[in-house]
Amino acid sequence: MSERGTKVVVVGGTSGIGLAVAEKAVAAGLQVVVASRTEQRVKRALNTLGAGTEGYTVDVMKEESIRDFFAQVGKFHHLVVTAGETPMGGFVTTSVEAAKAVFDSKFWGQYMSAKIAAPSIAEGGSITFFSGSFSRRPASGAAALAATNAAVEGLTRALAVELSPLRVNCIAPGLVVTPMYDGMDKTSRDEMFAQVGASLPAKRVGQPEDIAETALYLMKSRFTTGTVVQIDGGALLA
Repeated sequence: MSERGTKVVVVGGTSGIGLAVAEKAVAAGLQVVVASRTEQRVKRALNTLGAGTEGYTVDVMKEESIRDFFAQVGKFHHLVVTAGETPMGGFVTTSVEAAKAVFDSKFWGQYMSAKIAAPSIAEGGSITFFSGSFSRRPASGAAALAATNAAVEGLTRALAVELSPLRVNCIAPGLVVTPMYDGMDKTSRDEMFAQVGASLPAKRVGQPEDIAETALYLMKSRFTTGTVVQIDGGALLA
C-alpha cells in the first residue's frame, strides 16, 4: 500500500506495537501521525520515524483532549488505536475502581477516539482497534481485561455495520515482546517469553512487527470489515 497522500493516524504510536505500525506505514510510503500521552515519547518516536511524520500529545481518557487532537490532524484515511492500560489482578482481590480503570482506558479510549475521528476519515478508510487473546482464552487474574477485550470486539462488529462503508476491524494479539514488560527483571521476563513460546505451535512469542503487518493488511484490504484477527502464534490451539 503506497497510495500517494494516504494519511494514517496511530494513537499509541510511540512505542511497542503502535510504533511498529507507524514504522511499517512509513516504509510503505504513507503519511503518518503518531500520538501519545507524553511529549517525551512523541519526540523519541519522531526521531525514530524520520522527517515528514507528525506527532501530538493526547490523553485518550479525556474527551476534550481527543477532540483537540483530531481537530489538529484534519482529514485522514486510517485510524489505528493501540493505546490502553492492561494491568492484571485477581477477580476477588482487585478493587472495582481498578477494574473500571482498565475498561476506561482500553474500551472508552478506543470508543471515544473512533467516535470523534469517524467524520474526518476519508472514503475508503478504516478503523483498527486492539483487543487481545484473553477475550477467547482468559488467564487467571485477567477477568477485567478479558471482559474489556470482548467489549472492544463487540464494538468492532457494531461499528462495521453502523459506520459502513467505513471499515472497522480489530486485532487480538497474544503475548508480544513490548515495553509493557520492562518492569520485570530481565531473567524473569526472558524465562516467561521462553516458556510461553515453547508452548505455542509457532514456538515463539510475538514481536511488534508481526502485529504491525496485520494492521497494514487491514488498511489495505477493502473487503475486510467487522473482523477480529487473532495473532497469537496458535495459542488457541495449544
